[in-house]
Amino acid sequence: MTAKIPETMQVIEISEPGGPEVLSTGSRPVPQPKPQEVLIQVAAAGVNGPDIVQRKGLYPPPKGASDLLGVEISGTIVAVGDDVKGWSPGDEVCALSNGGGYAEYCTVLAPHCLSVPKGLNMIEAAGIPESFFTVWSNVFMGVGLKAGETFLVHGGAGGLGTTSIQLAKAFGARVFATDSPAARCEACKKFGADRVIDYNEEDFVEVIRNETKGANVILDIVGGEYIERNIKASAPDGRILQLAFNLGSKVNINLMPIMLKRLVYTGSTLRSRPDAFKAEIARQLKEQVWPKIETGEVKPRIDKTFPLAEAAKAHRLMESAGHVGKIILIPSNISVLIRWTLSS
Repeated sequence: MTAKIPETMQVIEISEPGGPEVLSTGSRPVPQPKPQEVLIQVAAAGVNGPDIVQRKGLYPPPKGASDLLGVEISGTIVAVGDDVKGWSPGDEVCALSNGGGYAEYCTVLAPHCLSVPKGLNMIEAAGIPESFFTVWSNVFMGVGLKAGETFLVHGGAGGLGTTSIQLAKAFGARVFATDSPAARCEACKKFGADRVIDYNEEDFVEVIRNETKGANVILDIVGGEYIERNIKASAPDGRILQLAFNLGSKVNINLMPIMLKRLVYTGSTLRSRPDAFKAEIARQLKEQVWPKIETGEVKPRIDKTFPLAEAAKAHRLMESAGHVGKIILIPSNISVLIRWTLSS
C-alpha cells in the first residue's frame, strides 16, 4: 500500500546569505514531480561543499531548480512523473539533485537516480551521489586516470577525498593523499592511500618529486598557493583537476611550466552540467562502480549524522574540517533512525 503524501513538508531555508546561523526550519508544499521526475521521500541528505558556498550567496542554483540546499539524497520513491520508466513507488534509491535535498520530500530527474547498493543502508547511500558523481566524471571520464598512474588528492579525509582514494585505488592507481592532523592522515591510510603526507610536517612537492616521477593526476580543492605547487608536483603530461578554492582562486604564478611539461589544467562544477551528462555518469557508476560497492571494495564513509533541523550544526562541522568522510542530515523518520542505529 502506498503511503499517503502530505500536502506540506519540513525544509531548511536560508534567511539571507551568511554563516550557519542563517539556516532555519520552515514549511513548504510538497513538490509535484514533472513528467521525467520522481518524488522521493527523503531518508537522508548529504552535506557538501556546494551547500556551504550557496548558503553564503556565492553559488546560485541553476535556473528552474529549487532554492533549497541539498544536492544528494537517499530515500523511497513515492510518486513518478508521466514519462518515467524503470522506477516505481516503493523503490529505494540514492540520487543526485539540483537542489531541494534539505527537506522531507524532493523531486529528482529519474535518470539521476540509482538503486541503493546491496549491503548499504539509507544513511550510507546518501553519502554516495555528489562525491561519486563528481570524482567519476572528473577523474575517470574527464582526465582518464589509468591503472599504474600516480594520483595525488588534497584533503584526503573529506568526502571527495575518501571517495577519490578508494576509487583510484580500486582501479589500479598509486595513491598519494595530503591532510592534517595525524587522525585525518590515519584515516587516509585506512581508505587505501599508499602514501599520506601531513602538510604540516612535509612538503608534498618534495615528497612527490623524491618518491615518484611526478603525479599523473592531481585533484585539488585547496587552491591558493597550492596551484603553483601542484604544477611543480605534476609529471610531464600530467592533468590537474581544480574542484574548489578553499584558499582562494586568485593567484600570480608563472605558467611556463604548463607549456614545458605539456600539462592539462582543468576544472568543473557538476551542478551546471547538462542533465544528459549526469545521466551518463549514473549509467557508468551503475556499470563500473556499483559492483565494487556491493562487494565491499569501495564504501562511503559516514562521519556524523544530524537531524534535519540541526543543519546549522552540520554546516559548522563541515566548515571546521573536523570530520572524516560524509556528514548526513536525517529528516524526522524513526524507521530510518532505527535502521541506522542497528547497522552501526
